[in-house]
Parts: sequence; structure tokens; C-alpha cells
Amino acid sequence: MQHETFGDILLERSTDDHTGLLFEDSSWTWREFVAESAVRAEILGLWSTEFSDHYAGRPERYRRLHVGILLENVPEYLFVLCGAALAGVTVIGINPTRRGTELAADIRSVDCDVIVTDGEGRLLLDGLETGVAAIHDIDSELWQRLLTDHREATPALAQDARDPEALLALLFTSGSTGAPKAVMCSTGRLAMLGTVNYRNLVRDDVAYSAMPLFHGNALFAAFAPCAYVGSTFALRRKFSASGFLPDVLRFGATYVNYVGRSLSYILAQPERPEESQTKLRIVFGTEASVHDRAEFERRFHVKPGESYGSSEGAVVIGRTEDTPPNALGVSGAYMSVAILDENGEECPRAEFDADGALANAGEAIGEICNLTGAAMFEGYYRNPEATAERNIGEVYHSGDLGYRDADGFFYFSGRSGDKIRVDSENFSSGPVERILDRFPGVLVVAVYPVPDPRTGDQVMAAIQLESGVAFDPVAFSEFCRAQPDMGTKWAPRFVRVLEDMPVTATRKISKPSLRRESWTAPGDIYLRGDDGGYRPLTDDDRDALLAEYRLHGRQPAGA
Repeated sequence: MQHETFGDILLERSTDDHTGLLFEDSSWTWREFVAESAVRAEILGLWSTEFSDHYAGRPERYRRLHVGILLENVPEYLFVLCGAALAGVTVIGINPTRRGTELAADIRSVDCDVIVTDGEGRLLLDGLETGVAAIHDIDSELWQRLLTDHREATPALAQDARDPEALLALLFTSGSTGAPKAVMCSTGRLAMLGTVNYRNLVRDDVAYSAMPLFHGNALFAAFAPCAYVGSTFALRRKFSASGFLPDVLRFGATYVNYVGRSLSYILAQPERPEESQTKLRIVFGTEASVHDRAEFERRFHVKPGESYGSSEGAVVIGRTEDTPPNALGVSGAYMSVAILDENGEECPRAEFDADGALANAGEAIGEICNLTGAAMFEGYYRNPEATAERNIGEVYHSGDLGYRDADGFFYFSGRSGDKIRVDSENFSSGPVERILDRFPGVLVVAVYPVPDPRTGDQVMAAIQLESGVAFDPVAFSEFCRAQPDMGTKWAPRFVRVLEDMPVTATRKISKPSLRRESWTAPGDIYLRGDDGGYRPLTDDDRDALLAEYRLHGRQPAGA
């Protein structure tokens, strides 16, 4: 059955006594879950009136309460989100890995009126100019009083929640310019993603998710289809490699979603006989290496499925049984995905030499686009320029590079611009460069991605120091640790110290040259260790890193 809004899905669950949510030692039936959401909906409705002056001047589509959620994966996150779906309010998933002025800029950019958080979140917000009207701490007596006062709320859809185009969620991503962007997700879109149920969940499934709820993966690939089907959603506060197997066994999980390096962290745990005794039947995610997928299948006896996509939702490419090991897969039947060159023309199909290497990279590599995808991307919040870069006519431009073979399989080839993806966190080089530019003695700095041995990127920085200044790795380590606005994934893994920064004819820094050199070219290069300290990159380090790339079928050098 097709539902017009996500609120309609929740109302269908409001009389369902099947287990809906598991968290630590607590559980809620779907009836209880929706009842809790209705309590939050009533509170949000009161806030909509109380803070109406705060949003009265915004354009009509955005003239509604915007509630930021700065929490780990706790039930309250989902109660507020679903309360917003009932109340016709917009929620904002705030990324807690952001820090300082960057975090404050994120919050201001989405016109946040109220923030729901906890003690840890309040510490992150302390002293920041966010522009919000109120901050509510879920651990406070005030919050508990609010819940008690509205305990008798009845699940219902407010008038503002009945429009499928009503803006339900803003999910942050980062673009190549460094300016934070928030992807818009309507209540109709979230309903559609649940209804489509790509993973074919059934009512008896238990979907285990430790992926952060501020990312689209957890909401789109796990929670929304659970709500539609009425299956059970098992939530963990934050991802833990050591806690994965105990959780899967404890909850009786049949489905797990993951992003990026999650599988590699799980596989780094000691192998245990119980891995073959789980109830898992579906494992689905993005960006795991060929080696990790095969090793997970060997140990857990279930083959991970993969797809390429993003929060924008306008390009989806999924693996099939006959997909080559290093390929992304094929596009869905409802999508017209193509590889386009700079002129908008389709690139020739890839050709491979006897060793399997791409032989016509200059012609075959282009941008991954959906020829009819512009209608599927709802845009970036109040950022028409960034939206226009993605939607050109009917075509959606992903900003990612790839190529396509003669059999129609797509391959990923890198990212255009300065986007960096570490452990499934997207950010850009600009903010990191601005931080490193504060390091004493820096004359010029450039930050760029180099491929990670398993998946995604690692951060590399090139630094040119002022004349007569020597690079001090200990001081640099302490500097990176001390910066309040340094994101948790931003500190460079590699640092190249240069006498002269390579530049183009127009005197701009030549990042393609730096990416090509990566850390493999000779030079004065420093490696960040597990302890956060920097030391000179040795020949033994290079050999060990190259062996890891070979194991996972990746190349260390950039484009």
C-alpha cells in the first residue's frame, strides 16, 4: 500500500502490538512507539506557536518550526523525528563530529529554532553563536515534566503534516566548496523510501542499526522500511566493532546496515564460532572493499549487498550476482544513469588491457549522472546555487567520477572538486585548510584526498613553511589535538612538507599534481600514527601500506 506521508505510515503502526523498537534493555511495541511520538508531536506543536516569531520571516515552504537533534542513537531521537512527522515540523540531524565555529555555522545555515540535545551535546554548543531560540536537554527535569504533561496525547496528523511535499528532515552533507549543505527530505519522500523497501524486509525481521541517525543510511535503508513493514528496529547508541556480534546475537538480528569501513572494523575482531550462528539473512551497505565483503561472507555465512548512492537520492547503483568484484554494479530499472563528459555527452565505454587495467581512462572517465534524476533530488536547503550545480535541466550530476564497461557495469573513479570521505563522513578540504593555516610558520597549505586502502579516502596535507622554519611533528600533533573546530575525521593522515607548492599557470595550487604524487612519491612526508602523533614515513611504512592496498585491490595514487 502506498502512503502519501511518513505520518500515515506511523498512524498505521499506532494499533500494532508487534515489537517496534529495541534499545539496550528496553523495548517498545509499535503502538507504544507511536504513542511516545505523539507526546513529542504535541510538544512540538506548542513550540510551533511559542517560537512562531522566530520563523515568521522565512519563505512560506520553510515557515515552520525547525528542530535540531544533537543526540547519539537513542530512542528520543526517533521519538522526536516521528513526532515531527505527525506535527508537520522539520527536524535537522546535527552531526556531532563537527566542532566549534563549523558546528555553529551548520546550525545557523538551516534556520534552527530549537535544539533537542543532552549533556554531551550542550558541552559542544557551549559558547557557540547558533542563533537558536531554545535548547532542551532530554536529561533535565524540564523535559521530563513536558513528557508527563502531554502523556495523554493521541496519535494524529496535524494539518501541516498532511502535505507530501512538507519538509520533514534536513540531512547535512558537505560539498567541494567547504560550505555546509543540508539535503531536503520531504515527508512524502521518506514514505516512498519506506514503501519501496529495497531490501525486502518482512514483518519477522529484526533490523540492527548502529549507523548514526543523522545520516540518511540509517533512516532510509533501515528505519523507514521497518516502520512500513512493521518489523523490529534494534538501535545501538553508537557503532562498536566489539559489540557487533553480541548485539546481533542478543537481538536476534536478521538484517544489518553499514557504511564505509564498518565491516573492516568488525573483521578486525578475533574470529569466533558464534559468527556462523547468527540469524542474519541480509547485510547491506556501501563502500566495503572486495576483500572485506568476501571475508565477512566467509565468517558470518551471509553475503553483503552493496549500492552506490547518497543522501540526495538521485543516483542509485547496486551490485548484482554477476557484478565484477571491483565494480559498483548497475543502475535501477527506474533510473537512466550515464557517464557524461564536461560537455554533457556520454563517455565511451571502458576498455581494459590484458592485465585488467583501464586502457582508455582519458575518454571513459566522466561524471556519474542520472539523465532524468533532477526531479528526484529535492534540493539543498536555501542554497539554489549548489542545487543548480546538481540539477541541470532534467539531469542530476552527482559530482563523482566513474566509468562504465561494455556490459553496463559502473565503476567508481574518484570525486570531483575537493570532497573528502573518511569513515563515511563527507567533508571538504576548505575548513581543514583554514585550520592548518593557523599552525605557526605555515606559508601555504593544501588539503586533498588520497585513496584509503579499503574504502573512501584518507586526508593528506601539503605544507610550505616560511623561510627558515623547520617542520616540528610533535608541535604539529599537539596543534591538531588542540584545535576546537577540528572535526574528528579531519586531521591529516599524511603530511608532505614542500619547499615550493606546485601551482598552475594562473598561480592556483595544483591539487591534481599533489594527488598524483600522493604519499608514494619521494619527499619529506610524515605519517600520523594511531596515537595521533606524526613521524617520518619510512620505507617499511611504504611497503606495509602498499601491501594493504594490494590486499584490497586498490591503488594508492590519486587521480
